[in-house]
Formats: sequence, structure tokens, C-alpha cells
Amino acid sequence: MSNGSSSNNNNNNTARFDAARRVAIFGGTHGNEMSGVTLVNLWMQNSAEIQRKGLEIKPFITNPKAVEKCVRYVDTDLNRAFTQENLSATGGDELPYEVQRAQEINRMFGPKGSAEAYDVIFDLHNTTSNMGCTLILESSKDAFNLQMMNYIKKAFAPASCLVLLNEHPLLKYSTSRSVAKHPVGMEVGPQPQGVLRSNIFEAMRVILKHALDFISLFNEGMEFPPCTVEVFRVLERMDYPRDANGNIIAMVHPNLQDCDWEPLNPGDPMFQTFDGKTIHYQGSSTVYPTFINEAAYYEKQQAFVTTRRETLAASAIRKA
Repeated sequence: MSNGSSSNNNNNNTARFDAARRVAIFGGTHGNEMSGVTLVNLWMQNSAEIQRKGLEIKPFITNPKAVEKCVRYVDTDLNRAFTQENLSATGGDELPYEVQRAQEINRMFGPKGSAEAYDVIFDLHNTTSNMGCTLILESSKDAFNLQMMNYIKKAFAPASCLVLLNEHPLLKYSTSRSVAKHPVGMEVGPQPQGVLRSNIFEAMRVILKHALDFISLFNEGMEFPPCTVEVFRVLERMDYPRDANGNIIAMVHPNLQDCDWEPLNPGDPMFQTFDGKTIHYQGSSTVYPTFINEAAYYEKQQAFVTTRRETLAASAIRKA
């Protein structure tokens, strides 16, 4: 697949991409996020539901040891492990399990950044936060993914499917899906770790169906006209208040709990200390918090992330 550099023949700003022939669906990047684990296991047994004409679709369990133990990871977070340093590390069996696994996945679906890499990887995740259905975009310049997300949002309506854009130079991380030309993260919640909720499972299944339909239509030659997509751009990671020893001394305030994507204004309650005092948001402008009180992020010193609402424009796209 080309990078979608625009070809300006006849003043036609249509970005052209090669057909997306190879698509992977990753489940179990985190072994206790059960929707993706269950769907991928299901599709590995019977893939009829995800087959599309002219597409090679590979459902794949990314972290089998973590899935077996029903934990997020064994040695280190696989969804942060795809750095160039890790992918080129030597040491074989001495390396942390997830680093070995990252190298294996990069060999199978990459190499990352190469012409041989898979066209699209969908990485299926659950969150304990009240985020609903969220698509994660890694580049605001990826017209193919923007068009896909626009298509999914419209097909999924009236239900809501939001887009989280993470291209912050310090907060962006090296995801397992990043080995593909077009990485797509899917985050559906709220769902506790190790639990399967039918509504969350079905929502993820439907979003993926629309995503595969989009790729199929694109490959058949459909042109997608220019569009705009509302996204929430990651701004800042907010930690819990802590004492001098690093112990948490406050919780997410009841007014903020479960209010993912809702405006947080300067002066709004943000945390509540154990003795009942309120800590207010001191920022200079309104932000939209998400991943609020995510269970997996306590170890990452993160209570929530703040985002800014933006509208991105995507050029028309069609198959080269």
C-alpha cells in the first residue's frame, strides 16, 4: 500500500492507495481484555463472519501467555514494546517474554515501516473506563484511516463511536498494531478485567464488521469523497495526587467518575482526598478527559488523560 501521497492530475486531490489485501485482527494484546480474546478465538475456529472477497484476514492472539493467565502481561506491557530498540534487541530467550513476542509479531506482520508490512491491523482492547466505543488513530495524516473511521461512525450511528488521536510526541507509545501501514486501535468499555459483557462484545463485533466492509468497498474501487472527522487529541496525562513516598492520597472525584468525554472546565472538581477535600482542575481551558480511573493505568501513574476536541479533514481516497 502506498502512503497515499495525493496525485494532483486534473486538480483532483484524491489520495490513491493500493488495495488493502492483508488485514490482521489482534486480540489478547492484553490478556485480561476479554472481548478481543473471545472474538479472535471464535474467528480462529470459524472465520466465515470476517471473510471478505479478495482479502486475506488473519485473526491472531498476540500475547498467549498473558491470555492463559488472564493477566494484562507477563513481563512487560506488549502494547508498549514495539520500539526500534526492542525490535532489534539481541538476547533471544534471555529477553522479556513480551519483547520476544514483539519481535515475532514484527517478523510475521511487519517489518514495521516496510513495504512488506500488513496493510491494516485492528487491535482489540477493553477499558474499565466509561468510554463507550472508541477508535484510536495514530496519525492525523492517515487519510485511509480517517476515511475508514468516518465510515464506521456513520454506519454505527445513532450509537456513538468516538475517535481518540494519540500522536503526542511524549505520550504516544509503540503499539503492537504499529507494525501495520494503517494501525487501528479499538477500545470498548466499560468492562472489568477478566470479564465478558455481552453488550461490549457485540459493540466490538459490529464496529469490526463495518471496518471490514469499508476495506472491501475500497478494494472494489469505491471512491470516498473528502470528509471531516471529529477527534479528541491527547494533550496530557494526569496523575493522582501523591504524598512524598509516592502513595496515592486522593481518588477521582465523584463528579468526574464515569464522565469520559464530558467537558472538564477550569475549577471543576477533579480529585477527592481521603479526608473529603476537593481538588479542582487548574488548567487554563476546557478539556475532555478520557480513560478516567482506568484500572490498568494505576501502575502507569495515570488517573486520566486530557484531550482537546478537533475536526480533521481527510482528502478523497480511491484505489490506485
